[in-house]
Amino acid sequence: MKKQLITLGITIATAVGLIAFTPTQTAITGKVTPAEGAENVWAINGADSIKGAVSSGSFALQVKAGTYKVIVDAKDPYKDVLLENVEVKDGQPANVGEIVLQK
Repeated sequence: MKKQLITLGITIATAVGLIAFTPTQTAITGKVTPAEGAENVWAINGADSIKGAVSSGSFALQVKAGTYKVIVDAKDPYKDVLLENVEVKDGQPANVGEIVLQK
């Protein structure tokens, strides 16, 4: 019985330790106007990048905390948009607001 309790305690401690050190995911969100002007959005942090779709003008990219470049890949005749230094903190989504595409 004592051995089972020790094993259970070690198992619980290991599980709690793994959860405690799991990186927190958060998001970069925003809206693109006109809605049909962009198909994809990229978030780049050093060598890491993530691509997301624009749906009805809105987007949400699941990212880790850090500082990102956000690129809106615009369709012709619109121009791509680059936002630099988008800061994302643990557990706090970063909303870049409305991005108006120019021709």
